[in-house]
Amino acid sequence: MRAIGIYKQASVDQADSFKEEQVDKPKAEGNDVLVQVKAVSVNPVDTKQRKLKEDDGKFRILGFDAAGIIEEVGEDVQGFQPGDEVYYAGSVARQGSNSEFQLVDHKVIAKKPASLSFAEAAALPLTALTAWEAMFEKMHIPLDADANKDKTILLINAAGGVGSIASQFAQLYGLNVVGTASREETTTWAKQHGTERVINHHEALHPQLERLGIDSVDYVFCMHQLDKAWDDIIEVVKPEGVICAITGPVEDIKLTDMTSKSLTLVWEYMFTRTLHQTDSRYKQGEILAKLAELVDEGRVRTTKSEELEGLTVENLQEAHKRLEEGSMIGKLVITV
Repeated sequence: MRAIGIYKQASVDQADSFKEEQVDKPKAEGNDVLVQVKAVSVNPVDTKQRKLKEDDGKFRILGFDAAGIIEEVGEDVQGFQPGDEVYYAGSVARQGSNSEFQLVDHKVIAKKPASLSFAEAAALPLTALTAWEAMFEKMHIPLDADANKDKTILLINAAGGVGSIASQFAQLYGLNVVGTASREETTTWAKQHGTERVINHHEALHPQLERLGIDSVDYVFCMHQLDKAWDDIIEVVKPEGVICAITGPVEDIKLTDMTSKSLTLVWEYMFTRTLHQTDSRYKQGEILAKLAELVDEGRVRTTKSEELEGLTVENLQEAHKRLEEGSMIGKLVITV
């Protein structure tokens, strides 16, 4: 089968940063399904994994967001059969989705939303799992709109891939949603995806919140560099509030800043369950199944903002460049 991957760490500006290879088509066994990949989306984790690649002569296939059709199922697979259209994020510990076929643990996949194309569905898994786990499992936000009606969440980087879906979840479950963005196009995108009010993350946050009539917030979901936003977060979060982060660096934050307010800081890494093969990894399949229902009911929308046709070296290089520039709005998807 055809696959695109890397042999070593390299800048995307180098012509040989990605390689197209013919590799053996895997066979589904045990808990695995073999998926014919139809679309993939590209995330910051792709660029991070590319930069971590050791020069060990091994071919690494990246790609951690996909939608496709099941071709084979392992003998221990339940609930899926060949022909099912599915979507998933996979695992950083296995070969990824930038290929014609991919093996995936059936416990972390779900049938894709029937109302979405493969490209629209591929934009959702990684970011939706990240947002859901962060908000409803780590921060313990109730899945109850009435319980949340007087609560406010601040989303830092509301127009990014995770922010675009977190804002929809927050609005769906009754939270008052404030998000940060800095450009006209990112502000527009954030408002289109559930962020009711937008403030600028390049300016002090507290005065902007006060102008909106908000003195403090119950939850802060930081989807940008935590150290850059730390002082602002500590100032605006309520006593006994909860902060969730998904990205570093954290060298310049002082945990003692949280003491007087008795704040809680939690971390969300979507790949924890698959990387460590936790018993709870099946929950990712359940979350994606719930998300598919919400999408098909018209309560959540895809966050796909751009689409490139064809899984090629050139398109992957372009996608990685865009992500490293830090200017992405929503999700960029490549059709296979």
